[in-house]
Amino acid sequence: QVQLVESGGGLVQAGGSLRLSCAASGRTFANYLMAWFRQAPGKEREFVAAISGSGDGTSYGDSVKGRSTVSRDNALNTVYLQMNSVKPEDTAVYYCAAKRLGFSTSWNRYDIWGQGTQVTVSS
Repeated sequence: QVQLVESGGGLVQAGGSLRLSCAASGRTFANYLMAWFRQAPGKEREFVAAISGSGDGTSYGDSVKGRSTVSRDNALNTVYLQMNSVKPEDTAVYYCAAKRLGFSTSWNRYDIWGQGTQVTVSS
């Protein structure tokens, strides 16, 4: 089973960029659909982006579409989230998640989660 560890969070100024990484253990990383979710205090967990096992297919949540890029390097067992033009409303804990079968934007369809990394955007 894959285990996930996120990194790259921190304090970012509005208008800047951030790059999150999620390192996975295990030999079957390419078999997993990978996704990023985020959760702000008092809000539900929100879909940010997802990428297919091969990396050919991607999908983005409406709130980040056009300013975010999800990518993966299966040789390094790592998935990335690049976000540009960040806004204070991007402040949240960002989670990396994995699932084996079928695409989904629903957090409750993912059964493997990282511990999360805090991103704070200052205005």
